[in-house]
This record gives sequence, C-alpha cells and structure tokens, in this order.
Amino acid sequence: MGHSAGMRAGTRYAFSRKFKQKGMIKLSTYLRQYKVGDIVDIKANGAVQKGLVNIIHVLQTGSIRADKYVSKTNKQSLMFYSMPHKVYHGKTGVIYNVTKSAVGVIINKRIGNRYIEKRVNVRVEHVSLSRSREEFIRRVKDNAAKKQKAKTDGTHMYLKRQPAMPRAERTIDAKRNMPETIVPIPYETTI
Repeated sequence: MGHSAGMRAGTRYAFSRKFKQKGMIKLSTYLRQYKVGDIVDIKANGAVQKGLVNIIHVLQTGSIRADKYVSKTNKQSLMFYSMPHKVYHGKTGVIYNVTKSAVGVIINKRIGNRYIEKRVNVRVEHVSLSRSREEFIRRVKDNAAKKQKAKTDGTHMYLKRQPAMPRAERTIDAKRNMPETIVPIPYETTI
C-alpha cells in the first residue's frame, strides 16, 4: 500500500475540534475587526471547509477548471479564500489584506536553509489575533514608567531583564514544627 500524501493527510487530530468546542462557531469570530498589520495565528477550524482549493496563481496549466469558478476572461485574477493548508496550521503571520469574509496573511515559510515569504488567503474562521507581543508591549510600558520615575527622582534605573535569582537564605524553627517522616500508606484490600 502506498502512503497517502493528500492535502489533508495526517490531520486527523490537527483539524478536529477540541473538547467542548464542537458545534456552532461563536459569533465573535465573525464580528472581530482585523486591520492591515495585525499579527495573527492561523489555526485551521475543521468545521469550515469552504473553498478547500488553496492556490493563488494564474491558471495557465488548466489543472483546475477555471470556468467552474470565474468567467474565461477573468482567469488572471483568480483567488481562493479558503481553509489553510496543513503546513500553515499553528503559524503566525502579518495581515496584508482584508476582505469581507477573509484576510490575506504573510507567513515566513522555512524551506531548507532559508525563509520564503508566502501570502495565504484564509477565511476569518481560521484566524485569531496573536498574543505573542502582549508581554513585550507590557514591558515597554512598564519600562517607560520606570524611566520617567527615575528621571524625576534623579536616580539610575536598570531596565534589562534579569534571570530569577536563587531564593534568599532563611532559618526554619523546628520547635513547634517537628519534622515528619513520610512513608507510603500500606495497601489495603477490602472484600
């Protein structure tokens, strides 16, 4: 038997809905506003398979019947807004285009020893705003406040992150805190 190498091969768990996440898609998924430049995570939602053909190129080879999707005169600008390919599942990118029901995302795909910029058009059901910069933005704001405070006090503030230091030394009083010997409880069978 040959090994299947289809578009969705090996996605039994990746594209399945998680526990208690099945059923209707939340309305907030469709009401969220995306802007060009937003950083988003691509997470394919297995409940939406609209437009599964995921290509953006001029159909010169005729591998897909173009007349099925557009008129013969408009073959040059054929775009599909679809479910992302399994390669892009879990990747983070930047939005470069926003349409009514989809967004265009720029992703850096690693090929060999280099990264290639890929532009993927994905429906909004498969996209969520990334939280990757939240900690960085919070730290920038904290550092600005610390810097302002140090300037008013006339002191120097060290703003670089430091690794967690070892815990400070301490003395434990054993007078009212007698040490206990912990042993396993013997196994009991009740019939």
